Amino acid sequence: MGSCFYEKGLRFECQGCGYCCGCEPGYVFLSEEDIERMALGLGMERQTFIDTWCRIVDMGMFKMISLQEKENYDCIFLQDGKCKVYDNRPKQCSTYPFWAHVLEDRQCWDEEARSCPGMNKGKLFTKEEIEAILRVRLENEPVVIM
Repeated sequence: MGSCFYEKGLRFECQGCGYCCGCEPGYVFLSEEDIERMALGLGMERQTFIDTWCRIVDMGMFKMISLQEKENYDCIFLQDGKCKVYDNRPKQCSTYPFWAHVLEDRQCWDEEARSCPGMNKGKLFTKEEIEAILRVRLENEPVVIM
């Protein structure tokens, strides 16, 4: 098997810019674990959390649960440049930028790095650490509503 472009690891350190938390439209799809953890952290029942902070996104053949966005596309939990639920944030957020589509090849990584000033800086994540982060995403599939 050939080597991947991050064989020797990749550097990343969040710079707190908030770009990944807003600025453009998108979705933060939630797993069942995310919903339970966030609801508990906010002292809410599961359904109350969904009704208050989430939106149901129609994907055609199915629907998914995503966090709401503000009118300027910032995440509903981004306040004064900080995440209001940081300790309980969704796995989609905590695993950024180590997402499968960003790690497809060097070109994809470099393209994402144009928007994220923390990429290629700071802590060196080994290939093994990166692959463990990828597994976290796979193990926390977003909720699908048929």
